[in-house]
Amino acid sequence: MNVTEKAAEGLSRTYEIVFAADDLQARLDAKIQEIRPEVRLKGFRPGKVPTSHIRRMFGESIMGDLLNELVPATTQQTLDERKLRPASQPEVNVTSDAKAVTSGKSDFVFEISLEIMPDFEPADPSKVKIERPVIEVSDEEVDEALVKLADESREFAPKKGKAAKAENGDIVVIDFVGKIDGVAFEGGSAEDNRVGLGDGAFIPGFEEQLVGAKTGEERTVTVTFPAEYQAKHLAGKEAVFDVTVKAVEAPQDSKIDDELAKRLGLSDLDALKDALKKRFAGEHAAQSRLKVKRLVLDQLDEAHDFDLPPKMVEAEFENIWREVAHAIEHGHLEDDDKEKSEDELKAEYRGIAERRVRLGLVLAEIGNRNKLDVTQEELSRAINQEAMRYPGQERQVVEFYQKNPGAVAQVRAPIYEEKVVDYILELADVTDVPVTKEALYADDEETPAAKPAKKKAAAKKPAAKKPAAKKKPAAKADAKAEAKPAAKKAAAKPAAKKKPAAKKDA
Repeated sequence: MNVTEKAAEGLSRTYEIVFAADDLQARLDAKIQEIRPEVRLKGFRPGKVPTSHIRRMFGESIMGDLLNELVPATTQQTLDERKLRPASQPEVNVTSDAKAVTSGKSDFVFEISLEIMPDFEPADPSKVKIERPVIEVSDEEVDEALVKLADESREFAPKKGKAAKAENGDIVVIDFVGKIDGVAFEGGSAEDNRVGLGDGAFIPGFEEQLVGAKTGEERTVTVTFPAEYQAKHLAGKEAVFDVTVKAVEAPQDSKIDDELAKRLGLSDLDALKDALKKRFAGEHAAQSRLKVKRLVLDQLDEAHDFDLPPKMVEAEFENIWREVAHAIEHGHLEDDDKEKSEDELKAEYRGIAERRVRLGLVLAEIGNRNKLDVTQEELSRAINQEAMRYPGQERQVVEFYQKNPGAVAQVRAPIYEEKVVDYILELADVTDVPVTKEALYADDEETPAAKPAKKKAAAKKPAAKKPAAKKKPAAKADAKAEAKPAAKKAAAKPAAKKKPAAKKDA
């Protein structure tokens, strides 16, 4: 075997590997001798088939198998001997004629092309200096949350007097029958249905036409189903609902006391305050961690300048651009990006791809040098947590990861990244700096492309249901929900999607 380096430019390498015809024939003869005792052919005793006959009958096939074994083995040998760390899967290109090789008339020649990992000295974590933003949970923050909780969990009581009229914020208890073209339709009727005026849980115009209603009153409500309504047979159609108002209830004054805590499942008000403090402390700590991690990554990015494997950058860019293209198509780009041409956006996001690849290589190098790794226990715990997001399908989710190494790698990567960042912070010079809540949660803009793309408009959340109110018909996710057209069908909230133009590494 003869290996020749044909090209070396930047991180790209190309090697030509030649196996002489004589060498291949010797390997073929050795292989035939190896399998000869096992060969069974009609007209010959077992194990006594002549070598020449085996060569004539199966030589081409055996040679093909030999070559298929030689290519990956030789490729790995070439990398090992030269101590190369491939950044991409080596590409193999056979340049010799297959028939000439198998017939023994030609050498076997092929080339391997690959990109190698760059050699660089990672920054010393002890030289990293970080100002960590921290805040204490304030009494005002807890008090504001208590007021909100009391407002959301307030009770309702019938309005006094037959002349009392329903207002926004009240609940009306109604019976209704819906008709299209004078014919009642399936699922368009309900009894003792509790409607929160102003909640926005029913189709546009339904709740508004109940404002001013009185107990015992009968009303006719005319609405048009939205064109995109999920029950296709009702979409865009006008419907008339005969409504009987059976009661009008008004919210009662909300009190912040032990009873509020008990309604929320806690023993008393002090326990509720303590729970809120712990929740806010956890949220602030998580936000502080995000800020600190971003600062670490910024410093690492500034401290390193080395060639990047082009294919790694291209793959990362394609992943990012796929999401950016989706954002462009659906009008979700940040306002600043909307004025830029496609070429300008591509240049900007390619810079982000380069940053991500660079940081990935730096973190990996720091982790490797300090023998950091993700344990099987950590990996299993993360997969089990992911499986718990799908009640009733936990086993299938775990089996999916067991059968898909690529999916496991996606789970492992963020765990590994966090471990490396933790290691850096242990050695870094970290100073806690008290900041305001506004500063902690401010959406900092970094680098040329550091601001995230505009988030996709979230689906309108149904108003918080009053404790005494019955579940609105459209809030059901089963087939019956389609049959209750007076209410908008609550869409299941999708898993948070990676934002199209997310320009923040954290």
